[in-house]
Amino acid sequence: MNGTNAAPLDIRYIPMIAYAEAWERQKEIVRSIDRGEGPETLLLLQHPPTYTIGSQKHPEHLLLGEEELKARGIRVFEIDRGGDITYHGPGQLVGYPLLYLDPATLDLHGYLRSLEQVIIEWLADYGIAAGRKEGYTGVWVGEEKIAAIGVKFNKARSRRGFITSHGFALNLRAGIGKEGFAGIIPCGIREYGVTSFEDVAGMPMPPDRAAREIVPHFCRVFGRTAGPLIEEEADAGDDG
Repeated sequence: MNGTNAAPLDIRYIPMIAYAEAWERQKEIVRSIDRGEGPETLLLLQHPPTYTIGSQKHPEHLLLGEEELKARGIRVFEIDRGGDITYHGPGQLVGYPLLYLDPATLDLHGYLRSLEQVIIEWLADYGIAAGRKEGYTGVWVGEEKIAAIGVKFNKARSRRGFITSHGFALNLRAGIGKEGFAGIIPCGIREYGVTSFEDVAGMPMPPDRAAREIVPHFCRVFGRTAGPLIEEEADAGDDG
């Protein structure tokens, strides 16, 4: 979509990483790309139970009080992506593409549709007919959302264009809608539910397998060349 980038994409899979650590890492990579010092990167990972609240925040969409959040071990972060509130947790593959984009080639709308296309194509490999829903961002199976998307375009300082951060959250494990999502109104959407790969396909999907399989679709859609997928050690860290 944005022309083939000559440098291979730096692809990392992290089995578990604290949200605050991953957020800081995104910022560091964005700065590195802007300075021309580091490669474009795709982070694929899982988070401990976390709610993130984007720029279109509505406090009433968080249904749990402080004591219940603490009892469930769920952290809450107000962050700089677009969108409302969503959940991240085990059994979900989160993808953070950190890419330089020339807006003349791919604007925000096109970027969101491209992220959706990556997930739609991967689900199609398993015979799952996923698609888009008019008026909403994300990937849907019928009337239920299987992947949420929320991004930020960071204005490049050294050249014309933007560097992306944040990204997508793809639900893999059955029942995830009754876990973390039950404590919020996801993305402020009351009228539709949440589903997962396992709920739809009737089979489990390990996040590391999903990560490996999504990479070729991502590189095709965005015109990137894949570097080796490097698996890092899990580091749940301390979000406190």
